Amino acid sequence: MRIGLAGVGRIGAFHASTLAGLDAVDEVVVADLDAGLADRVAAAHGLAVGPDIDTLLASDIDALVIATATTAHAELLRQALAAGIPTFCEKPVAATLDETVALTALADASTTPVQVGFQRRFDAGYRRARAAVASGELGTVHAVRAQTHDKEPPHAAYIPTSGGIFRDCSVHDFDAVRFVTGREVETVMATGGNKGADFFAAAGDVATGAALLTLDDDTIVTTSATRYSGGGHDVRMEVVGSTASLAVGLDDALAVRSAEEGVTFPAGPPHETFMQRFRAAYGAELAAFCDVAAGRTPSPCTVRDALQAFRIAEACEVSRAERRVVTMTEIPDAPERTQWAS
Repeated sequence: MRIGLAGVGRIGAFHASTLAGLDAVDEVVVADLDAGLADRVAAAHGLAVGPDIDTLLASDIDALVIATATTAHAELLRQALAAGIPTFCEKPVAATLDETVALTALADASTTPVQVGFQRRFDAGYRRARAAVASGELGTVHAVRAQTHDKEPPHAAYIPTSGGIFRDCSVHDFDAVRFVTGREVETVMATGGNKGADFFAAAGDVATGAALLTLDDDTIVTTSATRYSGGGHDVRMEVVGSTASLAVGLDDALAVRSAEEGVTFPAGPPHETFMQRFRAAYGAELAAFCDVAAGRTPSPCTVRDALQAFRIAEACEVSRAERRVVTMTEIPDAPERTQWAS
């Protein structure tokens, strides 16, 4: 399989390394607006280089991985769908809700598969939690707690283009909640605060955010996100059931320490970054994409799935701004295909 990789920044370079090691991949061709960066990444991993992204799309590739800046995702995905190229796209598929709705309709109308990069769907812990919920092992699920706590904030220039903490960080938790529980969100109440650098407030964002979600079966979900978790990168989920409870991320790399005397767990060291925390999951999702691109399996995370997570994040931003409960019926959604397909 010959795969094109558009964008070789931090996550793109990481994907380049992963793709180079997959048995299903015969050749990886990389392209980036920064031609020098593309050359360096290609040389580091023994990959081919395309002169530019447009040429890459027009070349004879079997599949495309989009890892460019967010602002380029939507147009590249549209071009790939028009060309019939199976595509893996990092989240978000678009920078705005309206454009995500439009892309969902476009993807629904196409037979070309698209997989969106919500890597937690491939993490062993989240998959175990999903199986436990589906099997009834936990009894009736009453509550879920999910969090994404970064050890330190990104650079200041990133924040104005990030979409805000709910769209950038908590959106992974929102997708994971849907993935693990199999339910949809009905209402949202969100808040946020700033105790960090001034550039968050300057961009209209917050450094810490929290949301209370009610699912369509009355399960209560609490989520939190922060750019300042000094103990380490801390991503977890707890699922509380009537007969048992299960935790994801409760291992020796846990980024918190016990206040109780004599407790030696966790042994450490904690994870420092999301790429360290989800290294295995990133590899598994790209291996799964090779099966999707080859037509062996359906997409495990569709554009419509990405839209639903984005809608929850959008509801959180509305709730935070207006200080009220937001129902998901207030947030635009793409119509189901059966309602508009000819």
